[in-house]
Amino acid sequence: MQERTLYQMFQETVRRHGERPAVGFRAGKSAQITTWTYPELAARVRAFRRGLDALGLRKGDRIALLMENRPEWAIADLAAQSLGLVTVAPYASLPAEQVAYIVRDCGARALVVSDAKQREKARAFREETQALEFVIALEGEPETLEREGILAFETVSARGETAGRDEAALDALTAAVRPDDVATLIYTSGTTGEPKGAMLTHTNLLHTPDAVVEEPIADLGPEDVFLSFLPLSHITERVGGHYLPLRVGACIVYSQGLMALSEEIATIVRPTAMLCVPRLLEAMHEKVLERLPKMPERQRRIAEWAIATGEAYVRRRSAGQGIGPLLALKRLAAEKLALARLRARVTGGRLRYFVSGGAPLDAKTAAFFLGIGIQLLEGYGLSESGIIAVNRPHRQRLGTVGQKLPHVELMIALDGEILMRGQGRMTGYFARPEDTAEAIDPEGWFHTGDIGEMSPDGYLKITDRKKDILVLTNGKKVAPQPIEAALKHSPYIAEAVLLGDKQSTVSAILVPDFERLREWARSQEVPAGDREALLAHPEVQKLYKGEIARTTPGLADYEKVRQFRLASQPFSIETGELTPTLKVKRRFVVQKYADLIAAMAK
Repeated sequence: MQERTLYQMFQETVRRHGERPAVGFRAGKSAQITTWTYPELAARVRAFRRGLDALGLRKGDRIALLMENRPEWAIADLAAQSLGLVTVAPYASLPAEQVAYIVRDCGARALVVSDAKQREKARAFREETQALEFVIALEGEPETLEREGILAFETVSARGETAGRDEAALDALTAAVRPDDVATLIYTSGTTGEPKGAMLTHTNLLHTPDAVVEEPIADLGPEDVFLSFLPLSHITERVGGHYLPLRVGACIVYSQGLMALSEEIATIVRPTAMLCVPRLLEAMHEKVLERLPKMPERQRRIAEWAIATGEAYVRRRSAGQGIGPLLALKRLAAEKLALARLRARVTGGRLRYFVSGGAPLDAKTAAFFLGIGIQLLEGYGLSESGIIAVNRPHRQRLGTVGQKLPHVELMIALDGEILMRGQGRMTGYFARPEDTAEAIDPEGWFHTGDIGEMSPDGYLKITDRKKDILVLTNGKKVAPQPIEAALKHSPYIAEAVLLGDKQSTVSAILVPDFERLREWARSQEVPAGDREALLAHPEVQKLYKGEIARTTPGLADYEKVRQFRLASQPFSIETGELTPTLKVKRRFVVQKYADLIAAMAK
C-alpha cells in the first residue's frame, strides 16, 4: 500500500479523473442533482484551505464539523487534511450538551456548523468553551451571523483571498503533513461510558480504501455513484462512503435524510453503491413483505416463489453446498419472472453493492437481499480499528462478517475476545493514556470488546459484546445479542434488552412496535386508546408472552426469558436509549428503567 496523506490521495484522483463528477446534491425538494467535477471540488477545497490558514489554524489544531452529509463536509475535511489539522465530527443528531463534551474534550479551535439548529447548539456552550475561537456557519443571513460573532463559510474563503498566504506557501504546508500524522478523532458511541476520541492517522484512514482497490474486494470506479446516507461521523461511512469513492474517482451524492431515502434509492439517485446500518435494510425488507399480501394472487405467488428460490440458492451457496442444475434453473427463471423487477423497485435497478455495518444484520434480511440479486456485504469494524473484516462479493457466508482485510491480523483470546492489530488500528485515545493502555496491549493488539469465533477458512462470526455477557447466580453465562435478535423477529417487538446479570433468571425490557400493536388490539377488540392501559391489558401481556416463546424456541432452560416488562415509549437518540448509530445504550436503559427492572427482580 502506498504511503501518502488523504489530501495527496485526493490530488491523485483529481489528476487522474479530470472532469468526472465528484459530488452531487439537491437543492430543496428538487429532483435535479447538481454536481461538481473533481477540479471544481478541488478549487473549493483550496480556497477554504487558504481561509483556514488565514484564521491562524495550524498543524495539529482540532476543527470540529457539526453538520449533516453535504458537499461542504468534504470541502472542510479535505482542506483541514491539507493543512494537517485534525477533524472531529460530532453526530449532528446529538444534543448540545453531548456536542459540548466532544468539542471541549478535543480542544477544538474552530467549529463548522450547518444550519440554525446547529448554530443554536454552538451558542449554548460557546462562551464556556475557552479553546473555541471560531464558529463558521454554512447557512444564515450575513447580518445575523455577524451579530452572533459567527463567520459565514464563504467569508472564510474570502478572507483567504485577501489575507491568506499564496498557493506556494500553502503547498509547502501540505507537503509537511505526514502519513503517520493524526488526521481525525472519531469519538466512540458512549455505550460503555463517556465517549473517547480514537486518534486515527492518514495511513489508518486509507487502509480500507486501499484494501478495497488493491485486493480488489469490489469492482469500483469513476462510473459508480455512492449515496451518502450514514453520518460521516461514523467510521464506516467515513472510510467506505467518503474516502473510498474519492480514492476511485466515483461520484458521491448526498442524501437529504431518512424521509427522502426510499425515493432517492429507487428513482432520484439510483446509486450503484451504498453503506447502511442493518435497521435500514431490515425496514426495506419488512416493507416488501408487507406489500406482498396486497398484490394480485397470481403475481403474489410468483413473487413469493421467486424470493424463496433466491433465498434457497443463497443459503446453499453460503453453506458451501452444491447448487445443482435444478435450483440453478429455478433461480434463472425467478430472475426473469420477478426478481429483476423487484430489485428495480426496491433499489433502483443499478445498485451493485449494499454494505452493512455498525450492528449485527439479521440473517433473514441478508438472505433476502442476496437472494434478489444484490451483493450485500456485511462487515465489521470499530472507531478504533477501521474496517476489520467484510464478506466478499459472491463469497458471502450468512451469519458472519466475512474475512479479514489485507494488512489486518486477528486473534481470538482465550476468553473469546477478538483482538486485532494492523494498518487500520488507532494510535490511541486522545489525552487518555490509561484508557489507551487498557485497550492496546504491549504487543500492539487492540482489544475490541467483542466476543467471536473464526471458522477454519477465516470467516469471522461476532457472538456478543464482552461486557454484555450476563452471568447468572448459578454461574451460567448468557449471550444476550442472539436472543435479542430472535425476539425482534416478532412483528410486535421493536427493541429487546435482556437483563439478568447477577440474577437467578433472565428477564427483558421489550419495546413494542406500537403501530402494529394498536392494529392487533383493534382486531381483538382490546381498548387501544390509553397506552399504559393497553400495555397492562391481560391479552397484550398474553400476546407478548406467546411471542417470546414463539421467537426463542430451543434455548437452554437457563437462557429463557422468564419475566418481561413493556416500555411505554420507543427508544430514540433524542431520549438517550440509542446511540447515533442506533445501538442500544444498555447502561442508560438499565438506569432509566430501574423501577421496572427492580420489580422483575423481586
